[in-house]
Amino acid sequence: ALSVYDGQEHGLFMEKLDVRIRNHDREIEKMCNHHFQGFVDSITELLKVRGEAQKLKSQVIETNNRLQDDGKELIGSMEELKRCRVQQRNIATTIDKLTHCLPVLEMYSRLQEQMKAKRYYPALRTLEQLEQTCLPRAGQYRFCSIMAENIPKLRTQIRDTAMTQLRDFLESIRKHSDKIGETAIKQVNKHKHTQNKDKVNNRRVLSQSSHVPGAQDLVDFSPVYRCLHIYTVLGLRDTFENYYRKQRRKQARLVLQPHSNMHETLEGYRRYFNQIVGFFVVEDHVLHTTQGLVNRAYVEELWELALSKIVAALRTHSSYCDDPDLVLDLKNLIVLFADTLQGYGFPVSQLFDMLLEMREQYGEILLKRWNVTFRQVLDQDNFSPIPVSTEQQYRHYTSQFPLQDPELEKLPFPKKFPFSEFVPKVYCQIKEFIYACLKYSEDLHLRYTTVCVLFLLEFCPPLSTQFENPNIPCTKLVQVIINTTHLEQSCHFLEEFISNITNVPPDTVNATKLYGTSTFKDARHAAEAEIYTNLNAKIDQFLQLADYNWLAAEQRVGTPLTASDYLIDLIAFLNSTFAVFTNLPGKVAQTACMSTCKHISTSLMQLLIDPEIRQISMGALQQLSADVKECESFARAGPVAGFQGDTLLLAFSDLRQLLDLFTQWDWSTYLADYGKPTCRYLRVNPNTALALLEKMKEMSRKNNVFNFRKMDRDKQKLIDTVIKQLRNLIAGLR
Repeated sequence: ALSVYDGQEHGLFMEKLDVRIRNHDREIEKMCNHHFQGFVDSITELLKVRGEAQKLKSQVIETNNRLQDDGKELIGSMEELKRCRVQQRNIATTIDKLTHCLPVLEMYSRLQEQMKAKRYYPALRTLEQLEQTCLPRAGQYRFCSIMAENIPKLRTQIRDTAMTQLRDFLESIRKHSDKIGETAIKQVNKHKHTQNKDKVNNRRVLSQSSHVPGAQDLVDFSPVYRCLHIYTVLGLRDTFENYYRKQRRKQARLVLQPHSNMHETLEGYRRYFNQIVGFFVVEDHVLHTTQGLVNRAYVEELWELALSKIVAALRTHSSYCDDPDLVLDLKNLIVLFADTLQGYGFPVSQLFDMLLEMREQYGEILLKRWNVTFRQVLDQDNFSPIPVSTEQQYRHYTSQFPLQDPELEKLPFPKKFPFSEFVPKVYCQIKEFIYACLKYSEDLHLRYTTVCVLFLLEFCPPLSTQFENPNIPCTKLVQVIINTTHLEQSCHFLEEFISNITNVPPDTVNATKLYGTSTFKDARHAAEAEIYTNLNAKIDQFLQLADYNWLAAEQRVGTPLTASDYLIDLIAFLNSTFAVFTNLPGKVAQTACMSTCKHISTSLMQLLIDPEIRQISMGALQQLSADVKECESFARAGPVAGFQGDTLLLAFSDLRQLLDLFTQWDWSTYLADYGKPTCRYLRVNPNTALALLEKMKEMSRKNNVFNFRKMDRDKQKLIDTVIKQLRNLIAGLR
């Protein structure tokens, strides 16, 4: 068709189209003419039918009217039925919806009641059921949407409220730790007393549970359980556990920090221990009732921290204490504290180790107190044997000190004990000291008896300090030796005493006897040494009175010489002194006497060789020889018993041989026999002899300045000859 428009054939196309239209019109006309008769017949038949149709219409209208009249009642009934069916369906639908909504409302109402009653864990369970079951079934209602929107808020409210209650709980247990610990310790103490009573009565003691009943009842732990359950339901259990442990660690640091003045009173220590016990009683209870809120590793770690701080605090604060009663009370408190925590399964060996350290301190404090007591006893003693005139007095002292002396028993009254009041008083104080020491060992399960007595005997009464006075009389020193000897002999009685009061076999305290014996022996030896020193000092005082004329003229042969006055007084003093040595142990008196004689001999020898004395005459040597004879007479008379033969004379043998050598002028014998065991002058040292000869030479030289007698000149030559020979002898010995 487009090609027609594009070309020049438009007119031709329109002509052909008109021809086509005319052809179709002719065909239509033919067809209409062909069917016209049928159409006319149909119209005729239709006209016939119209009358019938009109009749039918009238009948139908009549029938319809009649039917309408008859159906109005039915239609009314049907409408009523329809309305009832709709109502019934609505009611069923409403019932169904209410069936799903009522549980939601009821559950929400229950939730409100639980929240109001602060039953938060059931409230969380209700929220969970409401959210996961009831609300999805109820449908999309506004109140359901509001409820759904409120559920997270309610969970947050419950979580925050539970945390608030937990904080209140933590604050409560912080305040009640003291009371909880006090209750736990009291119950352990009561249990121990019951056990001790049952042991005394020989009754069987049943073991109790490690948990002390009643201590945890002072605190309501429900906030912990509730908060734990709530956080568990919320999926925040780890958060809760971390928070709880962190807060409890903070509280532990506060509990373990002692007050600065804790050491001043026992009550300060008691409060400190009560708080610690209360803290760990709570943790132990939480450990066993919460299934993992705290575990054993956490509690043990916390206890290790606490134990180190407790021991450090006790070491620091106990070091300030100087009252043994307070130390003893503290020890008992620590034992009770340790027993309480040990009952809960906490290791407490470090506490008992620290108690051993405190035992040292306790012993030192006791020693300071008893040293004062010993000092008072020592200062008040008269250092005289105790006189007794009646049997009652005698028994009084023997009950205080275990003296076993059959000879003294037989003597009639009045009589005297060999020791002074110091001995029974000190012995009684030693027993009191032992009692005080043993008090510390109670409940420590230690064999402490040896240690306590070693303490005692190591720091025995400071007897040696009494000897510092150079003017102390020998009678007092003698009495001190007698006293210490009896105390030394009483050590085995102390051993038996300790064994009896501790029920410990004696073989475990053998070291006590040895140590005690050694200690008293040391004190006795100090007194003995002081006697020797004292006697020597007295001798020196007498020797200071010696006034020898070193230039005295030589006495004629046969002329008697008397001892010097100072020496006679010295011998009289020694005789009176040694007379009181009768009660001393034999060796002490013998040693003192021998020491005295040696000191006299040595002192006289020192006079001879004193370099300040440049000239000595034969007359002076003769006088000195007379004094030595007086000393030898004293030694020969036996001032103390026990010496065999002339043993005491040996103290003067050096001086005697030297004086005999000079007074008898027996140089030929000395020089000929020197070095031989049979030499008469075996004890004469050639250097000493040479020094003395030179002093005599100096004396002879001055006398011969204006003396022209041949005899004196010959004597001078003889002295020179002997000096030369002595020098040759000495040179040969080098």
